[in-house]
Amino acid sequence: MTRFIRYVSTHPGAMVGLALLALQIASILFAPWLTFYAPEEADPLMSLQPPSAAHWFGTDVSGMDIYTRIVYATRINLLISITAVAFAFVVGVPIGLLIGFYRNWISALVMRVFDFIQSFPVFVLGMALVSVMGQEIWNVAIVLAVLFIPMFARLIRAEVLSLRERPYVSAARCSGATDGSIMFRHILPNALTPAIVQVSISIGLAILLTAGLSFVGAGVRMPTPEWGLMVSTGAQQMILGVWWVALFPGLAIVVSVLSFALLGDMVKDLSDPTTRERQ
Repeated sequence: MTRFIRYVSTHPGAMVGLALLALQIASILFAPWLTFYAPEEADPLMSLQPPSAAHWFGTDVSGMDIYTRIVYATRINLLISITAVAFAFVVGVPIGLLIGFYRNWISALVMRVFDFIQSFPVFVLGMALVSVMGQEIWNVAIVLAVLFIPMFARLIRAEVLSLRERPYVSAARCSGATDGSIMFRHILPNALTPAIVQVSISIGLAILLTAGLSFVGAGVRMPTPEWGLMVSTGAQQMILGVWWVALFPGLAIVVSVLSFALLGDMVKDLSDPTTRERQ
């Protein structure tokens, strides 16, 4: 904890990342107390009102308060992204451990399946899967998890292939340790660092993919508050000079992705042995 505090105090990027993350957590936990309207409350008489004291970020074409919808959309976007990445991590890490430790035809087959999945453009494959499964929040999370599983599995596999030939693994095998003990007690703890760093980066990527799918109409549906969907709605009015409908949700995406990118750098530095030695 002392090293963490010392690192954060000397790295402005980490401080900004934690502050932005705290802002998002506050939006998730205290949304009803931070807003003045219901997120799906439409008022046609207040359509496309510019930012004002009554509506801080203005209103959209349906008269819904943009500030309120941005705050509530934090729950949706982070719920989808964190759930998808967590599921991909839980599934991908054991798969990567197994196919890295056991080099047989099953491992080769699994790698070919991953090659097939990753041969498609991520966004196009995501659109196709969501279209087949339906435009529901949990379906979007499942689709993103399927896209991220090969990423985590490959990261762990690459580490395991390097670690399985280390002297301490050979010593454990000579002492009578089982394959399961070697994998989960000796190899996995040393192979997890790249995957842990990738978690933060993947959450930011998942937020972008979620917003992108909703933007093109293949993700979350109206009137659910979601950043990409709000940008899509506002993009149609930008040519008319109605800039606020798309601008503020777009800034919310930027802030969220930036926070997880900065946190990813922080985790990478804290897990780097050379950084620990300098501190």
